[in-house]
Amino acid sequence: MAKLTLAELHEIREREAKKIGKREIHGRDVHVIVAMGTSGIKNGAKVILNEIADIVEEHNLNNVIITQTGAFKDAPEPVVQVFSKSLGLISYGNVDKDDARRIVEETIMKGNILEDKKITVKEEE
Repeated sequence: MAKLTLAELHEIREREAKKIGKREIHGRDVHVIVAMGTSGIKNGAKVILNEIADIVEEHNLNNVIITQTGAFKDAPEPVVQVFSKSLGLISYGNVDKDDARRIVEETIMKGNILEDKKITVKEEE
């Protein structure tokens, strides 16, 4: 195994700290939650989670935290929820890669709700 220089180690540390920082909730304005239960993953939720993370990174949106949760009962998967102080909690269903971009660029960046993808999620009883 090749030895790394001190500068290379610092670069790796900084890069990984940025990745970890995306998971910190404190001080963020928008929280994106992707349902990652087994059925959601089967329907493409992992692709959606990665797509949203890539688009957030592309736009350098440091005020956004992205996390995952389990499945929502009887919801059209993949499900993505967006919480912001201005809009509250919005749930979107049957999200595909194009929708992921729309969620970031329209809902997160502009504050517009995607009425064609909006769903109501049932609370567990």
